[in-house]
Amino acid sequence: MAPYLPLGGDGYSKDKEATATCYCGAVQLAFPTEGEDLVDTFICNCTDCRKITASMFASNFIVNDSAVKHLRGQEKLTKFSQNNTIATGNTMANYFCSVCGTLMYRVSSGFPGRSIMRVGTVDDFDLHETKLKPRIEQFGKDRVSWLKGGEGVEQEEGNYYDSSHPRWHGGEAAEHQRLERSKY
Repeated sequence: MAPYLPLGGDGYSKDKEATATCYCGAVQLAFPTEGEDLVDTFICNCTDCRKITASMFASNFIVNDSAVKHLRGQEKLTKFSQNNTIATGNTMANYFCSVCGTLMYRVSSGFPGRSIMRVGTVDDFDLHETKLKPRIEQFGKDRVSWLKGGEGVEQEEGNYYDSSHPRWHGGEAAEHQRLERSKY
């Protein structure tokens, strides 16, 4: 199937890699769309994500930093970091395009070696429905009452990625994620 790139530009989606581009086109990244470097996909309703996106939730995917390529505009990224509103208390660094303001990705001090990218920046809209469809919806307790949870998405009232949760012991989460991702 040919990629669906409704906004034009020079983004691409091929084999196991695709692009994410800011609104004005100044910043473009390439990222993995499958395999171990695509760590997970999720919706977040936490108050921090709501504020930073100027929306009611954020749709995200986590990738290993070693697999992300800055194709252009890395020097145009502005970094803003803070830990005042992060539920875990970790420092969250946010990388915005300095031209148009698009939030391209976030990096948490609690998630070293990984970036939390935004599904809305992905150029191939078909990936939003397939490989990047959220697997988890977290902070359901903070979801606005007029939205329902994602259809077919595992629900978590708090922080799914809390490292103290029993699911993160014994490698079970990594194996589950690999199996879920292999469906696409």
